Amino acid sequence: MTRAAVGPALRPGEFIALIALLMSLVALSIDAMLPALPAIGADLGVLHRNDAQFVITAVFLGLGLGQILFGPLSDRIGRRAAIHAGLALFMAGCLVSIFAPTFAVMVAGRVLQGIGVAAPRIVTIAMVRDQYEGRRMARLMSFAMAVFILVPIIAPALGQGILWFGDWRAIFGTIFAIAAIALAWFSLRQPETLPAVRRRPLSPRDIGRAVLEVVRTRAAFGYTLAAGCASAPFLAYLSSAQQIFQDAYRTGALFPLWFGVLALAFGCASLLNGRLVMKHGMRRLSRAATATSVLVSAAACGLAVPFEGLPPFGLFLGYMLVAFFCIGLLFGNLNALAMKPLGHIAGVGAAVVASLSTFIAVPAGALVGHRFDGTVYPLIAAFAVFGAGTLAAMRWAESGGGG
Repeated sequence: MTRAAVGPALRPGEFIALIALLMSLVALSIDAMLPALPAIGADLGVLHRNDAQFVITAVFLGLGLGQILFGPLSDRIGRRAAIHAGLALFMAGCLVSIFAPTFAVMVAGRVLQGIGVAAPRIVTIAMVRDQYEGRRMARLMSFAMAVFILVPIIAPALGQGILWFGDWRAIFGTIFAIAAIALAWFSLRQPETLPAVRRRPLSPRDIGRAVLEVVRTRAAFGYTLAAGCASAPFLAYLSSAQQIFQDAYRTGALFPLWFGVLALAFGCASLLNGRLVMKHGMRRLSRAATATSVLVSAAACGLAVPFEGLPPFGLFLGYMLVAFFCIGLLFGNLNALAMKPLGHIAGVGAAVVASLSTFIAVPAGALVGHRFDGTVYPLIAAFAVFGAGTLAAMRWAESGGGG
């Protein structure tokens, strides 16, 4: 069943391509920068090499702030205005980073990019919900996600390719240009999908109430904690991936290839999850994926000992493929479980759950990434420890009998 939009709706093919481009700006702004981290640190006078990781974690911090802002804001001012504002902030952040004279200014620009890119990330889902429902919505989102999953696979290669012809500032310039194309396409072609009669006033009190309800609802808060714990080692990986692959394992220009292989494992699990969850259920599948990740990570820690924390590359890659497949099964399910008791405040509830889980993951993941010492011990231990935390949070969420 299709819902009525304010203006003539785009054809499904063009709409899928547009929302996939808008959603992909998040992954593009993170993953394309990974090969450039050493150059950014050197040019901007970073004293400790691990500090360059803040180029990555700053985006996630901004994303957490932006999601809780743009979700409710789009219900008040409409989807088009919210995405316009978000893309403008994102592009402004790109310009700040391009012309940053110091590392602190660079990080500030990255936070601004994260706040801005939260709008296309979260509001595009609302746009789909405005126009479609049921199987048509699920089918359309699956096509969009298939395109979206390709971006983390190719983004590091894009960044590496740009570095062959220019410097790291050219990567930000390219991302700015892609955002400008997305903004022009969206402005010219996409009609408003939220009629004025369906808009709701923006109330800080309502957001505060939603935060309190999430925190007070055992199932919602427990699964939000679980989502934050599951995301922490993933964020730690993104922060330290360049150092692990290029500094520790000396993969050189092949770093984007191996990064893309792991991203493909994550994407395949995300696509397969839709079929598996119908057979096994969200809770059972999430518990199995988390338990597998914990056990495999504990075993990997033990296997790394004889190699002084740096096992053969093939062994490490095999472990990461399993860990990423498990994480790919978790993300969507944990967020869906957190939202299950929040149907009456679905819009603002989704924004709160996404922001809270991000705020849990960012400091934890940044701390682990910053502990990189030339070995893979910190990362593998993070998958084991935070995996155990995910299981504990899930058990606590389910012990209350609700959700």
